[in-house]
Amino acid sequence: MTMTLTEQVAKNIIKKLLNGEDYRIEVVTLINAEFLQFAIDFFKNIVDAKLKNKNITVDWYKKEFLNPNLPARDIAINSGLNKKTIHNMFNSSTKEIVIDASNEHYDALYDAIKTLVDTEHDLKLTLTIKFKGVSVDLNVGESLIVINTLAVKRAELRGGLWSTAGKRVEKPLMQTLCGLYSVPGKNYALKIKGKVIRGDDFEREIDFYLVEGKNQHKCEVKLMGRGNPESADAVIARDSRVFVADKLSDTSKKQLNSRKIEWVELRYKNGFRRFNNVLNDLNIPHKEFKGCANKKIEKIFTNIFK
Repeated sequence: MTMTLTEQVAKNIIKKLLNGEDYRIEVVTLINAEFLQFAIDFFKNIVDAKLKNKNITVDWYKKEFLNPNLPARDIAINSGLNKKTIHNMFNSSTKEIVIDASNEHYDALYDAIKTLVDTEHDLKLTLTIKFKGVSVDLNVGESLIVINTLAVKRAELRGGLWSTAGKRVEKPLMQTLCGLYSVPGKNYALKIKGKVIRGDDFEREIDFYLVEGKNQHKCEVKLMGRGNPESADAVIARDSRVFVADKLSDTSKKQLNSRKIEWVELRYKNGFRRFNNVLNDLNIPHKEFKGCANKKIEKIFTNIFK
């Protein structure tokens, strides 16, 4: 089973952001769930592979887990790499390149582990996996290969889900802010390269615009930790007019203010209310919001998540 950053998780993240709370637990929970499921399935496959090859002298792990018939993504992970790394290394991630890179990396890893094991004579490690009454033992070298694969998989999941979280939440977060302040639909737009993007397409870069007459003010969302000057530089370079962030450093705020870039920092009590100032400064029609955000958010969600 593969978990995804679902609609409900996106809603939970937005609620936490608008309440000045840390949203990261929502993503961490997903990472944990998917990683643990991967680990269980991986251990089951190891039992099957080890039993199938118990009488052979060749590297059973390489034979089974770097099998060219497996999907390229699985081959890369099993070798201790991931497809993104391979693509960055070779500017391509075709299956042929993935297979070659994975085999080369695995051989180097295997040799490094063998050298380590031969050097550390006093280290004793046996990983025992039991499944359906069947038990297999992995020696120290095999155990280290398995541990490395698990580490690489978790890193891949972590990078992928954090990236997805940002993309999945950017659009509905801005829509929710506009909903809280009753901004007319004609005064904001979601576009990509001049074209309206589909509501369910969260995998591509999202630009959100506040519209006032012929002026289209580009808004940017960054769900990051404590901001730094480089983050503000990026916003300036992209000619954004509004910056909505989880956290901003004092340096970033000063830099944004000096460039007359409107900003909203969500990570403090009622931080979202600064969006009212942004709308005023940009002459965007709206109504000042003074009530409880949580009550109105649920109504707004019914229009955003359809």
